[in-house]
Amino acid sequence: MSTFTLADLEAIVAARAAADPSESWTAKLVAAGQQKAAKKLGEEAVETVIAAIEGKKAELTSETADLLYHLMVVLKIGGVPLQDVMGELERRTGQSGLAEKASRKS
Repeated sequence: MSTFTLADLEAIVAARAAADPSESWTAKLVAAGQQKAAKKLGEEAVETVIAAIEGKKAELTSETADLLYHLMVVLKIGGVPLQDVMGELERRTGQSGLAEKASRKS
């Protein structure tokens, strides 16, 4: 089992975001802005869904890795630390998913 975490990925994205865009895909995405990064995130989400529907485990694994990476880039550009997302998830686990969803309807 891997000890690599999303926090590790967040740190790598942050370090690479500061690199020269001609030498780093992450820096290039960050330089292109949130619209480009979010579009890539959407593309990866669709590819992940397709892999899941087709039941292709290796492709689902690979596409999910791409999805998580691009999510970390979008969060970086948006100034949202992973810890904020984890805090929100933690808050939501204090109630059932149905109750949490119902609370958003107001």
